[in-house]
Amino acid sequence: MKKILVTVVLGIAVTAAANDAALLAQTATPQPSATPAQAQAPASTAPAPAQAAAPAAAAQGPVIKDPAEYNAYVGAIGQKDPGAQVSGLEAFLTQYPNSIMKTAALQTLMLDYQQTGNQAKTVDTATRLLAADPNNERALFLLAYIDRLAGQSGGPDAQQKLNDAKKYAQAGLDNLPKFAKPDGTSDADFQKMKDSMTGVFNAALGVAALSDHDYDTARKDLKAAIDTSPDTQKDFTLIYAMTQAYIPPKPPDPKYPADPLSSAWYNARASVLAPSPQYQQSFEKYAKSQYVRFHGGDDGWNDFLAAAKAGPGPIPTVKPAPTPAEQAHTMAAAGDPTQMDFAQWEFILSNGAQADQDLVWNAIKGKGVKLQGTVIKASATELQIAASLDDIDAKQADVTLTFETPIVKLHIPKEGAALEYFVGVPASYTPNPFMMTMEKGELPKPKTAAPAHPRPKPASN
Repeated sequence: MKKILVTVVLGIAVTAAANDAALLAQTATPQPSATPAQAQAPASTAPAPAQAAAPAAAAQGPVIKDPAEYNAYVGAIGQKDPGAQVSGLEAFLTQYPNSIMKTAALQTLMLDYQQTGNQAKTVDTATRLLAADPNNERALFLLAYIDRLAGQSGGPDAQQKLNDAKKYAQAGLDNLPKFAKPDGTSDADFQKMKDSMTGVFNAALGVAALSDHDYDTARKDLKAAIDTSPDTQKDFTLIYAMTQAYIPPKPPDPKYPADPLSSAWYNARASVLAPSPQYQQSFEKYAKSQYVRFHGGDDGWNDFLAAAKAGPGPIPTVKPAPTPAEQAHTMAAAGDPTQMDFAQWEFILSNGAQADQDLVWNAIKGKGVKLQGTVIKASATELQIAASLDDIDAKQADVTLTFETPIVKLHIPKEGAALEYFVGVPASYTPNPFMMTMEKGELPKPKTAAPAHPRPKPASN
């Protein structure tokens, strides 16, 4: 899949997360509980709260001492229309850049820009909010989410966006235990809020790790994000990232072993959530190939796919294919080794338990065998030959054939030549990489040209 695929469906994820972001920001909307100190407020302009109420208000939150500043804040925060509230809060922050209510005003302003669909201003305000309050969980949440999506969509600054998303996400997770429940928020809503934040932070960390080719971290963090809630289990951008985390790296890296069953599952889930039939078919086809790779056949595939279409998991139990050692044992026990072909010998001698290797080797060692193959490298005393179809295709030798009498230079086979047959006596082998050494080599006798027939002499008169 190309990055363009993610770009096509970013709108899906943005819409899906809007409710979570709104819930988070709405609970952060500051209420004008802060009141100016009554002794400094002119009677004609300032509210006249009861004397006894002032200490209580001060205990609940910060107190604005300047009546004009207080009125400007209350007037801005009291606007019902988001556009009007934006204008009021921007004016307030311009006039009072060091106000004690700066963080509260920026939090509300950030939500207003989000509600009006102004993403650039949302990001700008979240950045301003972090400058004022570096550990602000709401700003970290939005920036981790928006930068992760921007990074996934590609573009010249994609890597920088993912680096930023990772930074915000890690800070968000680190500070989450200290995040206090906002006033008026129920325990259930607060838990939902924290789950949403945790999912967004883990998603950003997982996608950033994927970009860094750290597949173990990507799988761990993306799974944590996907498992956070039913909504994230339907987030195609996360499922798509998970399919990429299970593509084996090239060249293979032993630190990241293949997991074809998980790959099959997340690709099957992606086929359900993909935005077009073309992508659905592509994901499903790859999912099936990974299923067969794990299971050894396509029996049970339809049930596996149906489970993926029915819901997010868990991954169904699937019996793995026999291991190479198990296959080698079955092959070795199935019949007479002297009647096997060379590819079967190679598979058992490369993958079998020692007892299975001994069974085959003792049956063929020291006995002349006649095989076909392709010359990989040739000299007068030795030929390197590919004798199995796989190694012929790979142009890789699996037989070293030695000769007691050197081959006449004129008759040394050319590299790449197909041998009608060759004869040798198995003498030794190495399992990995596989190589069988055969002695007393023989090749077909060179064909000699037929003698030219003498032309008849003309009859004499």
